[in-house]
Amino acid sequence: MTNTALINKYHVPAPRYTSYPTVPYWDQNDPDIELWVNSVSRSFDESNDADGISIYIHLPFCESLCTYCGCNTRITKNHKVEDPYIKAVLKEWQMYRAIFSGKPKIREIHLGGGTPTFFSPENLSFLINGILEGAILHPAAEFSFEAHPGNTTEAHLLTLYSLGFRRLSLGIQDFDPRVQIVINRIQSFEQVKDVTEKAREIGYSSINYDLIYGLPLQNSEGLADTINKTLLLKPDRIAFYAYAHVPWIKPGQRRYTEADLPAAEEKRALYELGRQMLTSGGYLEIGMDHFSLKSDSLYKAEEKSYLHRNFMGYTHNYTQLMIGLGVSSIADSWYAFAQNLKKVEDYLACVEQNKLPVFRGHILNEEDRIIRKQILNIMCKGETNWQEEIQHCAFLADISERLAELEHDGLIELMPHRLKVTAQGKRFLRNICMAFDARLWRNKPETTMFSMA
Repeated sequence: MTNTALINKYHVPAPRYTSYPTVPYWDQNDPDIELWVNSVSRSFDESNDADGISIYIHLPFCESLCTYCGCNTRITKNHKVEDPYIKAVLKEWQMYRAIFSGKPKIREIHLGGGTPTFFSPENLSFLINGILEGAILHPAAEFSFEAHPGNTTEAHLLTLYSLGFRRLSLGIQDFDPRVQIVINRIQSFEQVKDVTEKAREIGYSSINYDLIYGLPLQNSEGLADTINKTLLLKPDRIAFYAYAHVPWIKPGQRRYTEADLPAAEEKRALYELGRQMLTSGGYLEIGMDHFSLKSDSLYKAEEKSYLHRNFMGYTHNYTQLMIGLGVSSIADSWYAFAQNLKKVEDYLACVEQNKLPVFRGHILNEEDRIIRKQILNIMCKGETNWQEEIQHCAFLADISERLAELEHDGLIELMPHRLKVTAQGKRFLRNICMAFDARLWRNKPETTMFSMA
């Protein structure tokens, strides 16, 4: 089957599988907080000493709305919101500290948003020092943050570096001025170059660029120019992923219509162009939607089979327990998921009442945990084996029937109770994972819940 035919066949709504079960299939909209707390306590006791814990902190504020964005944001130019929000995050952290049986060993901190660099360097210092106070740093600790090239100052870079941050991710998306205007994400090549060079001078060891294909008004000429400019600056990692058009969830995307978006065939061509230019430029494809230089830890993690994926994306640091702090953050104890309230006011009010601000979650049963392992293996290692698990998971008994078509189309090599993703199949990881998604198969959605694969 030709590439075009494969794209057309598998261009269907599909989860990105940052979790399993995926969020729409979580079974608790009003979760039992005690069950969540017990799962956190159990996971901490099992894994803190050896692996440490990860912390994701959501900083939702932005000064302007990027219309393509699917993240939970609050648009404001009022920087007085910084102090009360940080104090609430630190209070939430103390609630988790009370659950732990000892000092947390922090392996990973990631600041996401929103725009973390909306916050002043002084307030970011107050936040991180509050998180680290009384904690232990894991020997392999790594801290990272997302940054807007237009408002990331040298003071931001110096302050966060002094606090232990060594990785930053710059949200670029596209350098084409026409695209930048329609998505309201405007930054010049010179701004990106300046932040990149300053970060390297200071000592940051890994810089990531986010690039998106399939944006409104995007074309091959503009994308080629974006990739060429990216190659000039040579970031250590690149996340090159598809635009997710979900205006029913994110009304800001109604600024343009489907007519402004590249058609499926055009979008495929944009992906192939970007992929070809990146690999020709010395980058290697990692997992799904990621590229890195051989010198970066992400490449080394895939090469040595310890690449991991969680709600923060791909990482070379595995922890069983990930605590999510701040509005809309998702936490993962391996045995359960929990998501915080999505409105800033609701979050602040709940924390003020000394309550964990969780509004939905999911307790994983044995089948969930087994399938989650298979999906993680596919996303991170490109292969999986369910020989030992099949006796504990009835859903896997006839999985080969659901995989047969993927094998026929050359996306996987199928062996008894085992599969390996082919080079062609690497572009269809979401579709391959769907074959293992028991909850999706048992309850197929009647309306669109996921972006197109």
